[in-house]
Amino acid sequence: MDPLDRIDELIEIVQDARSVPMSRTNFMFDRAEMIERLEELRAELPSELRKAAAVLDERDRIVDAGRREADRIISEGEAEHTRLVSVNEITVSAEHEGSRIIAEARTEAQRLREEVDDYVDTALANFEQFLTRALASIERGRDKMHALREIGNFQGEDAERPLPF
Repeated sequence: MDPLDRIDELIEIVQDARSVPMSRTNFMFDRAEMIERLEELRAELPSELRKAAAVLDERDRIVDAGRREADRIISEGEAEHTRLVSVNEITVSAEHEGSRIIAEARTEAQRLREEVDDYVDTALANFEQFLTRALASIERGRDKMHALREIGNFQGEDAERPLPF
């Protein structure tokens, strides 16, 4: 199951939990069930982190391929430029053509770099959103757990009295 689905499931458990009498913010739920679900979420997160690392590796491969292609295009343009300049009859034409090829190569290299940067930025933004939602959900769960713990501490003196629910 997707970690975001797990988080949604935990939120639903919290939303459906019975309220503690005389409280709007405190609630009760099955501790064992919540711990089990949180452990499942924790087990799934490393796979998401591996996916993010794979995205970063893919980005590096794309960037490297783009750079190699740009270098190849520039090298070919420079080689063509040098060859054309060496021929006396077409020296002026060769300089212009070589410059054009180099400019096109640089433009193409820049375009490839921008596409790769956009792709990586989008992938990282998606992962950032996922992590932000996961952290927010975990924080809410911890806050609620701490609140429940505090309720238990307040009832410490009346421990022999039955619970009100």
